[in-house]
This record gives sequence, C-alpha cells and structure tokens, in this order.
Amino acid sequence: MNMELANRLPSLKLVVFDFDGVFTDNAVYVNQEGVESVRCHRSDGLGLSRIRKCGIETIIISTETNPVVLARAEKLKMEALHGIEEKGSALSAEVEKRGLSWDQVAFVGNDINDIPCLERVGLPVVVADAYDEVRPLAKLILKRKGGEGAVREFCDLIWNARKGKKETNNE
Repeated sequence: MNMELANRLPSLKLVVFDFDGVFTDNAVYVNQEGVESVRCHRSDGLGLSRIRKCGIETIIISTETNPVVLARAEKLKMEALHGIEEKGSALSAEVEKRGLSWDQVAFVGNDINDIPCLERVGLPVVVADAYDEVRPLAKLILKRKGGEGAVREFCDLIWNARKGKKETNNE
C-alpha cells in the first residue's frame, strides 16, 4: 500500500458506495413477472459493520430505482439514496450536511455515472472490473470485482489502517 493511501484511510469519516457494479456483479436477473433481483456478496455486511464501529458513516448513492437497492441497504443498516440522476450533487449535499471536508470522504464506484463523485472526493476508489474510462480517476483500484467482495476488501483496508494491523481477511 502506498504512503498516500496509508495516510488517507485512517482520516476517513464517510464512505459512499455506488450500488450496481460495486455491491453487485452488475448483472440483473428478471423473472417472467418482470421482477428484478441481483446477487450481492454476504461478507460485505461484516466489513461495513466493522468500519461503523470505527465511527465511519456509510451511504449508498445509486442511479438505479429498483427497490432491491433499499432492501439491501436496510439489511446492511445503511442509508441509501436511489433514483439519483445527479450523483455529484447528491454527494455534495451529503458532505455539506455532515460538515465534512472532501478529504474525509471516499467514494467507491465502477462506471461513468460515478465520475462526478470520483472527481470530488479525497479518496476515489474503483472495483477491479471498473470501466476503463473511470479507472484513471481512482487513487485505489481494488483487487476484487463488484459483487465479489469488493466492498469487504475496502472496508478491511480501512479497518486495518485504523487498527494499525497488517492486511488480513481473518477476524
């Protein structure tokens, strides 16, 4: 881990996540009644729980209007804004509401609709399978793909930085 990243992780106060392509593998399943569902990684919840214990707030900001976003957020005990066309404006409002500086905020995304957020935050992060257009904006590219534990990976990096531990997935 580079020194800039090692110094930035412990100062985070807010981590904001896109939903599709970050919590999910960006696939959607549609049944014959037209009901959509997605696949998420169960370990993400434990990672989110750990960083909340460190006093870090978390929120999902998603363009998607599917109720699955809110259902998953509720299960994870997270705030979620969905159906958001202007993610950058929504993020600015959340940062201002919390009285934070941009250096205290990380955003985890994967696609071009995340660009306004990735350009603003102190720590822009993308999943391993993020689209080529957003990868250059990231200060951290995760090893895991969206929906395959990328959220947990980032939470573990924060947890370990806060606790002064080496990277580990066991605890």
